[in-house]
Amino acid sequence: VLSLVLLSIIPLLCVLGPMVLPHSYEDTDWNLMGIPPTFAAWHLFGTDELGRDLLVRSLMGGRISLMVGVLATVASVTVGIAWGAVAGFMGGKVDGFMMRIVDMMYAIPYLLIAILLVTILGREFYLVVITITAFSWMDMARIVRGQTLSLRSREYVEAARSIGVPTLRIISSHIVPNLLGIVVIYTTVTVPGVILTESVLSFLGLGIQEPMTSWGVLIADGTKVMDVSPWILLFPGALLSITLYCFNFIGDGMRDALDPKDR
Repeated sequence: VLSLVLLSIIPLLCVLGPMVLPHSYEDTDWNLMGIPPTFAAWHLFGTDELGRDLLVRSLMGGRISLMVGVLATVASVTVGIAWGAVAGFMGGKVDGFMMRIVDMMYAIPYLLIAILLVTILGREFYLVVITITAFSWMDMARIVRGQTLSLRSREYVEAARSIGVPTLRIISSHIVPNLLGIVVIYTTVTVPGVILTESVLSFLGLGIQEPMTSWGVLIADGTKVMDVSPWILLFPGALLSITLYCFNFIGDGMRDALDPKDR
């Protein structure tokens, strides 16, 4: 419950905060470079080495990181559900062929290919989302495929087959709706993984680019001056950590709620 409350507050602050705070995320004050948190000039998180307000930049970075996390998760979950449901329902050679593709994708070094794609295609926001999506749908496909194998032998599926319901309609109307419980649970685990991947790419300088920012960019900036200005690393790092923990705790809670037998 506490995680749900925090996860409601943090995105709300990320959306509304930059609109109401007196500073812009790209405004530079050369007289207040690298100052610690202070109420005097409303720099509540202090400023970075270029005199930019760290609170606004942390909230703006959270907005970008959460957007990447949600968009890439929705895309990867959609692809994973479609792939896994078709493979599990069709079975036989179709299932074998589709799952061998998933196995080959697993064999490719994820981070290395992500870095390669971002380097070749560019570092625009939508390209970062596409790059992360390309390698984050396989786990969902495996989970959905396993559940579909058990669902396709149920009586209502056999009844639909016997009256001639098309295969795609059986999958969309009978298989996918009965997968929503496990899909919702796993989605809450996928979001923090995607956010962390974006943060790693941005930390390496291959994700979101200046003047726009993300939590990964801010953490990368903070590590360079952590000896003299630790708050530049502390605040965005704390926001990222709290958000990831909240998603994981909510996932555990939803698993307990939707699978009472596991309690």
